[in-house]
Amino acid sequence: MLSVITTPSKLAIACSGAHCQSGPSKLAFVRPARRSSHFAFVNIRCRHDSELVTIRRSISPTSDGHHRSETRVSAHPKATFDEEAGGYTKSFVAVRLTVFLSILVGYSCYYLTRNSLTFTAPAMVATPSLGLDITSIGVITSIFPLCYGCSKFVSGVIGDVLSPSVMLGGGLIATGLVNIAFGASSTLPFFCMLWAVNGILQGFGAPSCAKILTSWFAAKERGTYWGMWNIAHNLGGFAAPILAGTAARTLGWNWGLWAPGIIALVFGFIIILTLRDSPEARGFSPVEQTNRAPETPSSREGNDKPQPGEKLSLLENLFQNVLSNPFIWGLAFTYFCVYVVRQGITSWSVFYLIKEKGVMDAGAAALRVSGLELGGLLGSLIAGRISDWYIANAPGGAVGKRIQVVMAYLIGVAAMLLAFKAVPAGLPIAQAVIVFMIGFFLYGPQMLIGTERLGIPMLRAAVD
Repeated sequence: MLSVITTPSKLAIACSGAHCQSGPSKLAFVRPARRSSHFAFVNIRCRHDSELVTIRRSISPTSDGHHRSETRVSAHPKATFDEEAGGYTKSFVAVRLTVFLSILVGYSCYYLTRNSLTFTAPAMVATPSLGLDITSIGVITSIFPLCYGCSKFVSGVIGDVLSPSVMLGGGLIATGLVNIAFGASSTLPFFCMLWAVNGILQGFGAPSCAKILTSWFAAKERGTYWGMWNIAHNLGGFAAPILAGTAARTLGWNWGLWAPGIIALVFGFIIILTLRDSPEARGFSPVEQTNRAPETPSSREGNDKPQPGEKLSLLENLFQNVLSNPFIWGLAFTYFCVYVVRQGITSWSVFYLIKEKGVMDAGAAALRVSGLELGGLLGSLIAGRISDWYIANAPGGAVGKRIQVVMAYLIGVAAMLLAFKAVPAGLPIAQAVIVFMIGFFLYGPQMLIGTERLGIPMLRAAVD
């Protein structure tokens, strides 16, 4: 602990604790370096917890003849880069690892509360007191995509105003509460209303993770770490049937919603209490320096357009940096098409195998499509590595390079969909391999498109 004790004639600095480099409980008494009838001040620098601390004390006279004393303690940023080793410092790497794990586990928990109903629905239909059938479940689940799509648009804009760590943790807490309330309900109207709210809240996860990852990781390495973060989809998608399905089958359908909701509450509070938005919030220097010229009155004269360093309002950001940007519209349309294919494969591939390929039962069909998430995990990681390697070794901008990787992956998606249609019914291993490759090529573009929107200059300026 570093404490400052002041009197009108002296300044005492007390440093104690295991991290104090000068030893515990040492006091340094310093008299003001300069004194006049108007003021006196002293500047002191010391190292505490590997951090350079500046202490400035000033004394100024008051109208009644007494003196007013003010002491300020300011900390210089801890080193982010190790110039001798040519990389990041060990302390920064350790802190950044905890940040990455927070957004990875946090977004995985979003998938738990998103997919909980899917694997609880059979137990709900089998509960006579609820009076639900497959049609009722279809009504409830059909509301979710519409609300989720609208939320992803709105939350991206709101994310430029709110703290991303608060948005990530707060959204997780809220969606956990919705799951718990859903498990306590018993009528179709309440089910529909709560699942619509859940769809809205689900859109708060990805934009906040994107902003945090952009602050902690430089552009040259962002594709790799974005690809690693993107496996949260697969981790959450893999854990949801195990957690929700098992809980609903053994403890009752309510626990299929309550178990994911409780986990979301716990991790949401942990994220709000521990996660920080940027390296600067943890006392480090930023991973990328922005060279923005200071604004002068003359530079603004006769120019009504916002300057690069100027903070835009919510509506100005929406119209100037989002809706008027054709690149964002192009990425949005591409993402829409990718998501249509993804939803179609995840929702209907089992039925397709049963009806078109002659698979005897749903269990055997589910086994053949189980490799979709595994292929998506591998495809996301490799897409991130390929894009980073391409950017580092080829001339041109990062945005264009990642777009080219997206185009190559989408060609692979089209080829695998055609192969899925053409594969004979008597080749179950070939069908499983094709589904694996569909996941491989499908999740890569989804991850890279998320990275791309952070590289568009106009949108990046708004996020910064």
